[in-house]
Amino acid sequence: MPSYKAPVEDTLFLLKDVFDYSRCGNLPRFAEAPLDVVEAVLSEGGKFAEEIIQPLNRIGDQQGCVREADGSVRTPKGFKEAYKAYVDGGWVGLDGDPAYGGQGLPHFLGAALSEYVIAANLAFAMYPGLTNGAAAAIAAHGSDALKQRYLPKLTAGEWTGTMNLTEPHCGTDLGLIKTRAARKGDGSFAITGQKIFISAGEHDLAENIIHLVLARIEGAPAGVKGISLFVVPKRLVDENNAPGERNGVSCGSIEHKMGIHGNSTCVLDYDGAQGWLIGEENRGLNAMFTMMNAARLGVAIQGLALSEVAYQNAAAYAKTRVQGRALGGAAAPDQPADPIIVHPDVRRMLLEIRSFNEAARALAMWVALSEDEALESPDPATKQAAEDRIGLLTPVIKGVFTDLGFANAVKAQQVLGGHGYVAEWGMEQFVRDARITMIYEGANGVQALDLVGRKLPKDGGRALTAFFAEVSGFLAANQSDAALAPYLASVKSALGQLQQATMWLMQNGMKDPNNAGAASNDYMHLFGLAALAFMWARIAKAVLGRQAAGTSEPALDSKLALAKFFGQRMLPEAGACFARLASGAESLMAMPAAAF
Repeated sequence: MPSYKAPVEDTLFLLKDVFDYSRCGNLPRFAEAPLDVVEAVLSEGGKFAEEIIQPLNRIGDQQGCVREADGSVRTPKGFKEAYKAYVDGGWVGLDGDPAYGGQGLPHFLGAALSEYVIAANLAFAMYPGLTNGAAAAIAAHGSDALKQRYLPKLTAGEWTGTMNLTEPHCGTDLGLIKTRAARKGDGSFAITGQKIFISAGEHDLAENIIHLVLARIEGAPAGVKGISLFVVPKRLVDENNAPGERNGVSCGSIEHKMGIHGNSTCVLDYDGAQGWLIGEENRGLNAMFTMMNAARLGVAIQGLALSEVAYQNAAAYAKTRVQGRALGGAAAPDQPADPIIVHPDVRRMLLEIRSFNEAARALAMWVALSEDEALESPDPATKQAAEDRIGLLTPVIKGVFTDLGFANAVKAQQVLGGHGYVAEWGMEQFVRDARITMIYEGANGVQALDLVGRKLPKDGGRALTAFFAEVSGFLAANQSDAALAPYLASVKSALGQLQQATMWLMQNGMKDPNNAGAASNDYMHLFGLAALAFMWARIAKAVLGRQAAGTSEPALDSKLALAKFFGQRMLPEAGACFARLASGAESLMAMPAAAF
């Protein structure tokens, strides 16, 4: 059976030593979150994930969700009780708005906790995760009446939320949606159509489910300019904000999926269901993007979390499984064989995973702290810089973290050999669960196109210019630090390749749009490698600072070893990314479609 230990100490190290938590003291939410409170919250949240949620992971995978004859959905054994405990513990509303019953703690804390919950049980984590996203969209774009009606229950987790975009004939191209909204005399709309792939679309965890649905008002323009967003509750809410009669939305079926079996992925049928407009008519995508962007950051953390739990179990196996002898002679002569951790190729796989995990956690934390700055900083320049950073890095971390999260789950499975292929060891579930993260909330190819086509040129390239300046500034500020020099060299190399790649796109993307499309995936991964190298340099600087102050711990020393490994064994891939993207689109587009 697999196990999990929340990396609380690593999270705290990042906050205290890498990102200088004290600099956030001027943000309102941080007044209630000194480091000792943060440590207590993370410790208790990690304990909940380890002891309550993780033991349900395999149960959820084996049992899955079951659609009953009446269209209701039963979640796996133990999920309902665990979800109630999660709600009762206040975990859903940890960073929720106090005006609606939330605890008002910093948003980064919610992101950090989400890693632990996802690693323990991804399928379970999706229920509160989608709920938080729905609440954020209503808070940002809903009327006061909608906020008062839905946000208190969503913030508490007593009701859950969903996002309804995809239809049988359209996924990425939302301009093709057919779900329609007819005006009613009371200001509401009758929603009719079918949505598919709706995570947590029907279940028994909460008494009401609040669906956020994209639909086209009758007479609206064609394409994406004619899409509106509606809130459609499973049960209509009375004047006392209590759920009453069933609305005209039902679960037609649940998908039989490769993974995340403990989460109900539903086909939802809307038959004149009563809904209310969120935001402006025909501006639904703008409102839904509040939820989608938050979801993309959440899915990036899913890639990291699954990579982490897979690593933990693979490393534990490698230290206890004995097979063969070390190449340089017996490492455990009193045993019939040596633990497989002595073998270079096993170490390669484990170090590739862990060197990603620790830098990815830092990058995720940087983005999460930026979210707090973007929402609450009193300084307009800081606020703008944080918004730009989030917008630029969101497609990078969604695409790179989930691509590598899946690849790392496969590597961890490989460490276990034949046992990795057997269900009871848990590794094959991590592989299956991780695969969806590369697809939903915008397939990774779409993330790469978004980065190259929209995020790079946005505002005249302001966000990209700021990123280059921030990394270059770090290099310049630390150039006289001899101990840090090897780590800076890695960053400088990757930054130079990323800048070259950016120039190549500017020169060749306009000549032929296919050049930009062909380059996009490699550019995204090159960007990710450069950002991860930057994180490793910041981590190394923090470790060296601790050591200079007289603190020497094995955990700290291992970070320097991991940073060197990343620079020597992982970062060379940046050169391959650049070589591929600079080859252009010719070989990709040469064959006619009929030849495939």
